[in-house]
Amino acid sequence: MAASLPLRFKYQTIEFGGSTDIHIRTLRDHQQYSDPEGAADALGISSAQWPLFGVLWESSRVLADLMHGYDVVGRRILEVGCGIGLASLVLNHREADITATDYHPEAGLFLQENVRLNRGQEIPFVRTGWDDAVSKLGDFDLIIGSDILYEREHVELLAAFVAQHARPRCEVVIVDPGRGHHARFSRTMVGNGFAHSQYRPPGSQTVPNYKGQVLVYRRESA
Repeated sequence: MAASLPLRFKYQTIEFGGSTDIHIRTLRDHQQYSDPEGAADALGISSAQWPLFGVLWESSRVLADLMHGYDVVGRRILEVGCGIGLASLVLNHREADITATDYHPEAGLFLQENVRLNRGQEIPFVRTGWDDAVSKLGDFDLIIGSDILYEREHVELLAAFVAQHARPRCEVVIVDPGRGHHARFSRTMVGNGFAHSQYRPPGSQTVPNYKGQVLVYRRESA
């Protein structure tokens, strides 16, 4: 196991829509690791996997771009696998009803710090895995995520988690960089009563040449 060392951070400001600045603290790089109490190790998170939640990925920037102008009025929203939670921070800035989840034991603390940097209202956070026992999160009108289909076994787990927390009328938006699992996930979602569409997002100031897809699933009733 890698030794736990004092973490080094990176601070940056990301602009959305020419008018919204979101300030974030991330890990400085993929070499950071600190698990002195063994919390991550107990959850099966290796030292190599440990920092992945705490750096900023292109897909999370794309999702945050989408959420900056998305129709969220009156909708209860859940971000799954939030990591740094950039999309949640953007939605919080818009005063949307956003709840965030992640499996990593440090994600909630990082999100709390980034909320403080942006002087926002507290974002409800629940540390949970997709195969954990039934949670008390409740159900949602809009479920979002970015780069969360990175292993084959995540397809059924994520689809079941969405089914557990989707209202009868629900929309799911996932930004996927193309790791090869989205077709199987889409078939599973269609089997759960969702209509599926996808598109290549337009270039933006934050991610001008994104190569992945935005996966959209809508269910009108169940």
